This record gives sequence, structure tokens and C-alpha cells, in this order.
Amino acid sequence: MADQYAQSGDDKRPTEVPAIRWEEPPEGPVLVLLDQTRLPAEEVELVCTDASALVEAIGSLAVRGAPLLGIAGAYGVALAAARGFAVDEAASALAGARPTAVNLSVGVRRARDAYQAEVARGGSPEQGARAALAAARQLHREDAEASARMAEHGLAFLDELLPGGGHRVLTHCNTGALVSGGEGTAFAVALAAHRAGRLRRLWMDETRPLLQGARLTAYEAARSGMACTLLTDNAAGSLFAAGEVDAVLIGADRIAADGSVANKVGSYPLAVLARYHHVPFIVVAPLTTVDPDTADGASIEVEQRPGFEVTEMAAPQAPVSGAGGGIPVAPLGTQAYNPAFDVTPPELVTAIVTEEGVVSPVTAEGLAELCARARHATTD
Repeated sequence: MADQYAQSGDDKRPTEVPAIRWEEPPEGPVLVLLDQTRLPAEEVELVCTDASALVEAIGSLAVRGAPLLGIAGAYGVALAAARGFAVDEAASALAGARPTAVNLSVGVRRARDAYQAEVARGGSPEQGARAALAAARQLHREDAEASARMAEHGLAFLDELLPGGGHRVLTHCNTGALVSGGEGTAFAVALAAHRAGRLRRLWMDETRPLLQGARLTAYEAARSGMACTLLTDNAAGSLFAAGEVDAVLIGADRIAADGSVANKVGSYPLAVLARYHHVPFIVVAPLTTVDPDTADGASIEVEQRPGFEVTEMAAPQAPVSGAGGGIPVAPLGTQAYNPAFDVTPPELVTAIVTEEGVVSPVTAEGLAELCARARHATTD
């Protein structure tokens, strides 16, 4: 039950400290996470010995990002099965840990279904646990492959829209290797442009209130040697007005059947700015993020997070006095509105880039056709 921390070396790089991994020490299997709440100050690993510890890590954002949450959820079911806990109970707790991120429930379901199918065939609980782990590992591999293909499709689409290279890309939140089994979603496209010599500048919103852009995207971009500049979220408008943005690249936590996109709060204002300034607004996400059972944006449940994330600032080395363990930046008792996500309607989205191709313009019909084509390809 208890979690433990292990400091990793100062000379590590993100590709050497994976965001998630399964290990089997003598005392039993564990799921090891790179604790993203401690970045960029220190690279520290969090060891989860059961599903409840993983639920806590998901809630605290020690592990985060839609594709990685799916992988974590699948491993969490496998962990519960391997350690003899109630699989259905663990699956339910994991799937509900972050309601907006559909990948989480997809990953949980895949591992749970694999476990149940094996047991239904007469397999032992141990065999069921191995089946759940195999499903989690398969999802992990698939996401890494999807990341590489999204980068390829995304760069090709960018080059088509903006021939000649020299792309100046604005991104929001964090969408790199810290959220993926591979090199990420939107960030992977920018990284591919950088490696091809076609990225002029990566603009990074700091992404309030938890600063995933400042803490995590800047961390990944700097270590990849990218030309990058950090800005406050409310400075984006002046950047557009100055003509300094060629495209916006963001990820997604859920894409509804009509093409509405739920992503980190602040994405919708960027889409409005992009439309006004005639700048492409491009969403990059694997097909596991598309939820055909959610009809439209109004049907997406938006997670509401604690108010102290807004009324306090986290400062690990400073004395704390706030309810959330941070330094208060607002008067005691101030109420805070803190949705984790907002929803961008499809008419503001230039394209959705997936591992199976690009949907542009974004319509329910186009998205359904792409998903059907992908399903057909996997059954051939």
C-alpha cells in the first residue's frame, strides 16, 4: 500500500526516465511513475504497489495526459489482478479518477476485459492477471506507434498548410513524452518539425493554474534543443496580433462524435483567437481519445478541480500556509472557479490529426469515417 520515492540521476533525459514502467521485484509487481508534480526541479519516481495508490497519483497529477492515463489505467488493472485485489473494484476506481479523459476508461476496460475473458475460459486468476498485463503492454506499444505516426501525419499537414518551413507553433499544456508511450501528441509534431529543420519557434503557454507548460513542456523542449519561448496564457492574444503564430497545436482529453474537443482549460480561447487571426488550430490525438458514445461537446463531463490550485501557488522550498499546501495568493476564503478542461466546438478546429490520418474539415461524418476505416484495418 505504501508508496516510496527513488531519486533518479541528474544526467538523465526524458527518454531515459520513462513516464511509466512495470517492474517485478521479489516483493511483488509494482508500477513506477515519473512524478510529474516534482518536475522540473527534480526527477523523482513514485512506486505504486496497488490500484488505490495509482488512483491517488492520477488525482494529484503525478501521472497525467490522456494517452498515458489510458496506459496507466490498464497497468493499474493488471497490478490489482497480479496482487490478488478485486479487479472490478479496482477498475471502477481507476476509470472514475479523472472523468473527462476518455483514454483512462478505454485502457481500464481493455485490461479488465482481457482478465475477465481469460477467467471465463477457465483460466486461473494468475492467468487472468497475465492476460491483463499483456493487454496493458500491448496498449503501451500501440500508443508509442501511434505517437510516431501522428508526428508524421501532423508534420505533413503543417507543411501542406505552411509550405517552406520556418514554422512558428503555439502549444498549450503538455503533450510530449510525459503524456505518452512514445514522444507525445501535439509536441511530437513540433519535435518532428524541429528535427527536420522546419521549426522556427515553439511558443509555450505556461498553462495556469498548474503550469504544465512552464514546468513540463519547457522541460521537454529545452532538453530536445528546440527553439522555444514561454509566455503567460493571457499574452497569447498579443502574440497573434503581432503575427508571430503560424499554427496552434494542442492535444485532447476527449473528442466527441461531432468533433468537439475537450482539452486543458485555455484551449478554447486559443481557438477563438486563432479563428480571428486566420491561424490554423490543429488538434493531435490518438483514436483512443475519440469517444463515439459522447454525442457532442455539451455531453462532455468537465472535471472541476480544487479551488486551492487557483488561490495558492506551489513552491516546494518555501514555508506553506494554505489549505492545499501552497503559498496563498488570494485572500483567505476567496472562491475559485477551476475547471480542468474546456470544450472547443468543431467549427473552430482546422484539423484533427490521428495515427490513421487527418480529418479536415472536422465533421461528425469525417470523424466517423476515419474511425470506421481504422477499425476495418485492424480486422483485416
